[in-house]
Amino acid sequence: MKDCICSKMREDHNNKTDPKMTHKCDSSCLGPLTFHPRVLGDMICLSEGGRRAERIKDTFKGGVVFTRRCVRISERIRVLVERQVPHWQGAMRVGFTNVRPSTRSLPLPPISMPNLTETSGYWATPVLESYCQEGSALEFWVTADGDICLKFQNSRKQRIEAKVDVRKPLWAMIDVYGQTCSVFLLGSKTKGLLSKKRSCPLPKPPIRRPSTFSLENTTPSENSDDCVSCLNMEIPADDLCVVCMVRQKDITLPCGHRCLCSHCTPKILVQFGTCPLCRLEISSPTVT
Repeated sequence: MKDCICSKMREDHNNKTDPKMTHKCDSSCLGPLTFHPRVLGDMICLSEGGRRAERIKDTFKGGVVFTRRCVRISERIRVLVERQVPHWQGAMRVGFTNVRPSTRSLPLPPISMPNLTETSGYWATPVLESYCQEGSALEFWVTADGDICLKFQNSRKQRIEAKVDVRKPLWAMIDVYGQTCSVFLLGSKTKGLLSKKRSCPLPKPPIRRPSTFSLENTTPSENSDDCVSCLNMEIPADDLCVVCMVRQKDITLPCGHRCLCSHCTPKILVQFGTCPLCRLEISSPTVT
């Protein structure tokens, strides 16, 4: 049943025309991994094609999100912590549900634990604040025994006895809670004896031709992250993102380098997986 649902998601994805997405799913693809666009917490704003979930107000709650498609047993979901705020206690929670998100009544409960986990069909575990620093990446998945596993950068795997019911289709759940205020889905992967499968890659950014332009001829756009009119032209050169050289660097990577802006970080981690300065692997924890 689960494979049928996931196959249908891949078919729907392939049948949609997206000028930014040139990838076509095949037998080695798990399908696109995004957040559900309609079933989400009251304080959540989605962007980047449903891959970024950001809590938009100064609150610690209202951040529950689900994956749009079901996930497989041992499918490792990779998440990047983009932003945090220090004045709250606790950090994001991750888990799974076998309640189809689209069948849920709205609004969602403000927090996953205990509001959801005390009801049938929901399982979650908190992630320590120390593992949820800006720029940190983690993987989580459910085992065939129903345990939830977590794997962090340069650390051992943690296995939590959760008793997840794996007999039914499962959707991943993330609660953008407490200090965690923005997360980004880096993708997912499974590893079998003879093959590996991954979720659809991120759309490649459009190719931009080098040009000389003046601010006088640039039309402002409130909805564009790349609009020159939105840039702070007073940012010192030493504070600029080393990739775009336009926005202020505001993400500290696990290696300690603060060299990327929040706009460039997800793309760099997905495409290269290393710090631009020291080349330390940071895309995701090492799979063992």
